[in-house]
Amino acid sequence: MKIKDVEIKNGICLAPMAGIADRAFRELCISYGAGYTVTEMVSAKGFTMGDKKSRELLILGETENPAGAQIFGDDPEIMAKAAVKCLEYKPQIIDINMGCPAPKIAMNGGGASLMKKPELAGEIVKAVSQAVSIPVTVKIRKGWDNDNINAVELARLAEKNGASAITVHGRTRMQMYSGNVDYDIIAKVKQSVSIPVIGNGDIRDEQSAALMLEKTNCDAIMIGRGALGNPWLFKRLNAYLGECRVLPEVGVNEKMIVMLRHIKKIIDYKGEYTAMREARHHAAYYTKALRGSAAFRREIGQLERFEQLEELAYRIAKENE
Repeated sequence: MKIKDVEIKNGICLAPMAGIADRAFRELCISYGAGYTVTEMVSAKGFTMGDKKSRELLILGETENPAGAQIFGDDPEIMAKAAVKCLEYKPQIIDINMGCPAPKIAMNGGGASLMKKPELAGEIVKAVSQAVSIPVTVKIRKGWDNDNINAVELARLAEKNGASAITVHGRTRMQMYSGNVDYDIIAKVKQSVSIPVIGNGDIRDEQSAALMLEKTNCDAIMIGRGALGNPWLFKRLNAYLGECRVLPEVGVNEKMIVMLRHIKKIIDYKGEYTAMREARHHAAYYTKALRGSAAFRREIGQLERFEQLEELAYRIAKENE
């Protein structure tokens, strides 16, 4: 797939999940075959005002190519300025978030709230597209709620104003992440625009990935929560979709090795203090469904050093042989 002149080696992408898809996790998923990654969303306003955290979120690893920098906001001029500043970090794509359902974003004019203001959304896409020479993409949802389903309208506006691709999460903002993804709305968006469409939502295994492609005819798929504690999903999907092979299930030993590798990467980039606190969230996914997982999660919540996590990972593997 190509997004304008940017070639995506495979159509299996990692979603820009806030607080999750940091550099460490993105690099881990790339090592398992993710074809495209996007940074955590960055506030255009904060970034243009020199916010340190925003700058840190935009740092890309050496293996992140192609990669997108995602920004959010509701002011076309500020969004355009932020897009230009993003170029300092050398992303191949600028992605505009118009789908985040989180109250602190959506209730303050950004994210999914822009789906209630199609004209403003179009102005933002136009301003950003005119400000940078690299492709601009947009991530949207099905609509704000069941009475306001306008993904097709937003997609057409985005294309008209310069967007080079659209990612559609098949739920409304009010659904958040509940209920089932609506394949039909993604299919309708695909039929209504000539630019690539990326399908997003409920992709957790080979069957759900194939179903998304079959039901929507989308050009690529984007994996979000399905990759949590499961970065090898990209390897499985590449084998299944590209080679018609089903890989064997990952054993508990490998899960623990990958968990430790993941947390070690976070330590490298953020330091042990921060990493061990973030490890609590990630470890809950890596240990999900294992024997004694609830007790392990409680124990992980008390850990302060990586060596302690190594010892616990060894014990988890031994008790789940």
